[in-house]
Amino acid sequence: MIRSALNRIFGMLVVMALVVTIVFVIVRVTPGDPAAVMLGPDATAADIASLRQRLGLDASIPEQFVSYVGGVLRGDFGQSIFLNMPVTSALMQRAEPTFFLTIFSLAIATLIALPVGVLSAYWRGSVFDQAATALAMFAASIPSFWLGLIFMQVFAVQLGWFDTSGYGGPGASFGERMHHLVLPAVTLGLISSALITRFTRASMLDVLNDDYVRTARSKGMSEWRVVVKHALKNALIPILTVIGLTAALLVSGAIVTETVFGLPGVGSLIVSAVLRRDYPLIQGALLVVAGLYVLVNFIIDMLYLVVDPRVRY
Repeated sequence: MIRSALNRIFGMLVVMALVVTIVFVIVRVTPGDPAAVMLGPDATAADIASLRQRLGLDASIPEQFVSYVGGVLRGDFGQSIFLNMPVTSALMQRAEPTFFLTIFSLAIATLIALPVGVLSAYWRGSVFDQAATALAMFAASIPSFWLGLIFMQVFAVQLGWFDTSGYGGPGASFGERMHHLVLPAVTLGLISSALITRFTRASMLDVLNDDYVRTARSKGMSEWRVVVKHALKNALIPILTVIGLTAALLVSGAIVTETVFGLPGVGSLIVSAVLRRDYPLIQGALLVVAGLYVLVNFIIDMLYLVVDPRVRY
């Protein structure tokens, strides 16, 4: 197990090295001078030269790359142009809404998808199965911004149960901030549950007719124990995979939802950075998102070893 973990950690490091290189290249191949693009058409030559020196763009490409990698290794992603603060600090200030939104959305999606997918496979061909499959396909086709606007209109404007936007004032309590996340979390959770439901159903169908399931039934075990302890346990590998991918996608998918609900998270920060062409902030955000993808995949790989010992070999 330790050997498998070390192999996967090495793979993570290789992937992150490639991501750092790609992010560096993307900024350097941007048409025109990045400093001139960031400052706009009214910038003077002195302003452009000053910003180029501040960003280290006046050095040679190899020197820039070494300096950039050294900063990343120290956790220094540079200085945000428009926020006039370290990129790391800017991302940390916006991390809380995105973190809890991702956690809550994934929890909602999993709590909906697992039982629905298991029951749909167990009652294959029934009215429940057909209805669940149709609803999953419908949910997968709904744009998150449209569903968010519908929820906002119904539960915030008409019923007044929630605020239409924001994350509470500076002195808002933790409970009040979490209350602002209910609608966006339900929006993302419902849409994300569609994919997990379909994978859960397909994975359960693969194992429900296997020999060990029929053997468990022939021994007189209850259906609940057969389905949960034997079938679901052996179907968890592909289910864990899609849950991990969903968690990673929620981080990037939160960009649209945060914009719709006016949440001051990392997603809305990335949108404003792109519109302002704040390249240091864009670079830092891309590295953080890529790192989260890699970390989630590593956690899922480790869970494989716990769920199915055969993976270790």
